[in-house]
Amino acid sequence: MSNRKPYVRPVTRTWWKDHPFYRFYMLREATVLPLILFTLFLTVGLGALVKGPEAWQGWLDFMANPIVVAINIVALAGSLFHAQTFFSMMPQVMPIRLKGKLVDKKLIVLTQWAAVAVISLIVLIIV
Repeated sequence: MSNRKPYVRPVTRTWWKDHPFYRFYMLREATVLPLILFTLFLTVGLGALVKGPEAWQGWLDFMANPIVVAINIVALAGSLFHAQTFFSMMPQVMPIRLKGKLVDKKLIVLTQWAAVAVISLIVLIIV
């Protein structure tokens, strides 16, 4: 047995601020925070819908609050940012080959955004 103590490099709470890659990663992961609030707002809305017209109107009034609208806009922006980073990573994580040739990365990303647009359009038509 050795009595030597291994060197343990000190890690500060803000270690991620020192490198742009980690700052970007933390920003991407922080997009979940407004999405949590958005999900909670919708869950409360479902509960209000079950309780009746008065509760539903109260929830609609709550959702019209400028702070809640701002949170929802930030949640939408965070969701789109998260989707963009996910879509841009997709060709690297799962390269697609057709007839032995790699499909262009831009085409893969554009196809994903087109799928989002089509699904959003279908939801808008249904609702």
